[in-house]
Amino acid sequence: MSTLRVEALEQPDGTAFVFNNKNLLINGGMNIWQRSTSEPVSADILATVDRWQNGINGMGAFTVSRSTDVPSAQGFGYSCKYDCTTADTSPAAGDYIVHYQKIEGQNLQHLLKGTSSAKAVTVSFWVKSNKTGTYILDLFDNDNTRQISKAYTIDSASTWEKKTITFPGDTVGTLDNDNAQSMRLLWWMGAGSNYSSGTLNTSWASTTEANRAVGVVNLADSTSNEWYITGCQMEVGSTASGFEFEPYETTLRKCMRYFYFITNNVEGARNWANNYMVEEIQVNMRDTPTSVSFVNTAGGGSWGVTTTSGSGTGFRIYSSGLAGKTTQMKIDAEL
Repeated sequence: MSTLRVEALEQPDGTAFVFNNKNLLINGGMNIWQRSTSEPVSADILATVDRWQNGINGMGAFTVSRSTDVPSAQGFGYSCKYDCTTADTSPAAGDYIVHYQKIEGQNLQHLLKGTSSAKAVTVSFWVKSNKTGTYILDLFDNDNTRQISKAYTIDSASTWEKKTITFPGDTVGTLDNDNAQSMRLLWWMGAGSNYSSGTLNTSWASTTEANRAVGVVNLADSTSNEWYITGCQMEVGSTASGFEFEPYETTLRKCMRYFYFITNNVEGARNWANNYMVEEIQVNMRDTPTSVSFVNTAGGGSWGVTTTSGSGTGFRIYSSGLAGKTTQMKIDAEL
C-alpha cells in the first residue's frame, strides 16, 4: 500500500487553502465588541472587545477602544487600541500591562500537551505602536503552572508590522479536558520587577514570575504612547498560514458562549407582583453564568434571576414589581 504526503493545499488563485476552526483564539480580528467600544481601563478586566482581557495593574491608565486603523489591504475592519492617558515612568514591582485571552482545555486536547507527541503552535498577529522596542508574547499553562515567553520587536514607529512566533510542544503536563481555563496567551506591554527581573524563559518550564517579561518596554511611560493589535491567530504547527476570516455571525456566536448581551425589551406581566418568565438564549454558554445584570430598568419593578437551565441555555427571570421592564441584560460566563 502506498501513501500520499500532501505538503500544502492551494486554492485556484494560488493562496493557501484555509481549514475551518484552525484558529485557537476567538475574535482575533477584533470584530465583536458587545460590552463597549471604548472604556477607560486601569484594572485587569474584561471591558471592551469580546474574549480579550484588558490587563492594567497599577501601571498608568489607558483608554481601550475599537479602532478602524488597520493594516492596509489585509482584510481587517478593526483593531484594538491601547491609548495611554495616565503615565507611569516608575512602575511598582507588581505592576503590568497585558492584553490576553484565556482558552478552554477541551479546545486544546489535539495539542497532545504532556505527551511525547506534543505539538508546536504558531502565533501570528499584526501590531503597531509609536513606541519601538522589545515586547513579550507569553504562553501560560494554567493547569500545570508552566510557561514559555518569546520576545518580538516593533522596529518602525507607527507602522503596522506582522509578527510570527512559534512555541514548541510541551511534553510535560497534560491539559484538563473540560470547560475551564487551561491556557492563556498574553501580550506584555509593560511589567514591574516581579515579572521582569530574571532571565527570559524561552523554553517550557515551571513558572517563575520574574522570567516572564524580561526586557519589555514600558508603554505607560508617556501619554503619547499607543499600541494597536489585530489579526491574532494561534494554530497548530510550526508555520503560520493566512488569517482565518469567518462570517460575523460565526464569531458572534462563539463570543456569546462566554458573554451574551440582550438589547430587546423584556417585560413582566403587569397585573401582579413576583412575575416569572423564561428567557432562552441562542447558544449554550460555557457554564452557568457567574453574573446576570440588568440596566435601564423602568416600569416600577426590579429584575433578578433565580435559576438557570442546562449550561446557561435559559434563565428563569422574575420581576418583583407590577410592571417590571428592562431594556438590556448582560449574561456573563467568562473564563
